[in-house]
Amino acid sequence: MEKNDVVLKKLNRIKNAAKFSDKCDKIPVGEFFWTGFKNKCIDKWGKDFDPYLFFDLDYIPITPNMDPHIKSFEVVQQNGEDIYIRTGFEAIIHRSGDIVMPHYDSFSIKEPEEMAEFAFDDPTDKRRFNNASDDQINGVGDVLLRDIPAWSERVDAYVDKLPVFGSVCEGYEYVWRIVGTENSLIWMLAEPELFGDFMKRVGEFLVEFTKAQIEEGNGRLSGMIIWGDVAYRNGMLFSPEAWRKYFKPITKQLIDICHANDLPVIYHGCGNASIIYEDMIELGLDFYNPLEAKADLDVVELEKGYRGKLGFCGNIDMRVLERNNLDEIKREVLYKMQAANTGGWIFQSDHSISNDVEPESYHHALKVVREYGEYPLDLDKIRAEIKRLDEKFNS
Repeated sequence: MEKNDVVLKKLNRIKNAAKFSDKCDKIPVGEFFWTGFKNKCIDKWGKDFDPYLFFDLDYIPITPNMDPHIKSFEVVQQNGEDIYIRTGFEAIIHRSGDIVMPHYDSFSIKEPEEMAEFAFDDPTDKRRFNNASDDQINGVGDVLLRDIPAWSERVDAYVDKLPVFGSVCEGYEYVWRIVGTENSLIWMLAEPELFGDFMKRVGEFLVEFTKAQIEEGNGRLSGMIIWGDVAYRNGMLFSPEAWRKYFKPITKQLIDICHANDLPVIYHGCGNASIIYEDMIELGLDFYNPLEAKADLDVVELEKGYRGKLGFCGNIDMRVLERNNLDEIKREVLYKMQAANTGGWIFQSDHSISNDVEPESYHHALKVVREYGEYPLDLDKIRAEIKRLDEKFNS
């Protein structure tokens, strides 16, 4: 499928940033949004509000049904907005009212030997892409969503307006949803053969799912997001050696498949996984996201060591955005923009836009990056404004 000029211009902006190219026209902009923030924007700007179109972002992620078992959610127990459901990952998940994060109550696999018995539905099953369905990745988040429109239908709604990025989990992000975080961390050490065998099957599923997603996209996809939370605030959830043994080979295959189809890749991994950034360079990753500021990551400092080798996406401190002080927000955006002097950075928050951010605050951040973000960047102007704001704060 041929992409129109609007989509190509945005896609080339992302690709040029990934290449640290002097052909960059302006800093690309991406984002993920919580439901509460979107609802506040709907109240302000009307029921037809769409954050990706209204804010004129440069890509949108759209995720197919990735569940190992394609099936409707089973309501195990419900009392008003307090609900327990069993998903296609065979996990029982508890969602309660306006509490943002769901709680994983139990998993079907409780003993390491049971991993060998867990069967996967066909990763290439066309229902994943062409049928409305319940699925855990799309449906269980800060709200519970049922009967989600078909992936292909959702892609078609944007394909002529924005670069559409597909979506796939890497190995750890997928396996913990089946066996639980505690079991996955214990079994990779205590049961390396059983865990390794299971990860091979998980990897085969994810690889074939990715190939099928690209095929079903039929030229409509512009990139891919790989979801892989393998770290927390202070470092990796497990040793870098364990990551290299079990999860790096899967990530390599996913990136290679995407690059073979001319799709740039953004890897989303929360926490501080900087110890494996060199591995990501070896794998040819285009952008690492989200660079959580609260995990002591600073894209301006990181860029000095990774310039020309690894692009970054994110690092706008959500704590600053949530304070809703426009001067503070401007200072945060301008400071982080210094990392984009030679390309290699996508403007984005260090996770996603939360319910505590006011629409005006996020809109203001976008105005700043667009006012100062055309290439070649005027670093003198940017730094002068940072200095002015610092003096204002200290006066």
